[in-house]
Amino acid sequence: NFKDKKILITGATGGIGKALVKKFVSLQGNILATGTKIEKLDALKKEFPNISVLKFDISEHSKIEEFIENVSSQLTGLDVLVNNAGINMDNLSIRMKDEEWKKVIDINLGSTFFLCKYAIKKMLKNKYGRIVNITSIVGHTGNLGQSNYAASKAAIIAMSKSLAIEYAKKNITINC
Repeated sequence: NFKDKKILITGATGGIGKALVKKFVSLQGNILATGTKIEKLDALKKEFPNISVLKFDISEHSKIEEFIENVSSQLTGLDVLVNNAGINMDNLSIRMKDEEWKKVIDINLGSTFFLCKYAIKKMLKNKYGRIVNITSIVGHTGNLGQSNYAASKAAIIAMSKSLAIEYAKKNITINC
């Protein structure tokens, strides 16, 4: 039952993100959708007028704690976090630049961790929380030219399992 639950969806302006917004709207959730492109957020708000939108770049790790505080204030709490935002920078491994490796790992894995960390702090106070970390089949199978992306998604799976074990007894579930 997501009726009136306070839900944060990252990466809400892409295809999966928009589908997530649509689904949670149909379940009557109180949604804050975030992304990096204000024009896409405005279009999302126009299509779903009852949601809130907020521009935020999840790669700014030093601002994630403040961001979660702002989201929690705006929604008057935080019940559900859907970590959907991520990037890919495909290249064959021998051609992959250090920056392509680091940026994908940093945004996909690092940002997901920090969003979970600060959301969990809010959820512990409420004694309730749900986190869904969006991964990819390539986290299990690998894929040509996606060693960085596959590694980040496989790591999110393992991280989610560890976090789930840590917080299940606190009524916080974490899945991917």
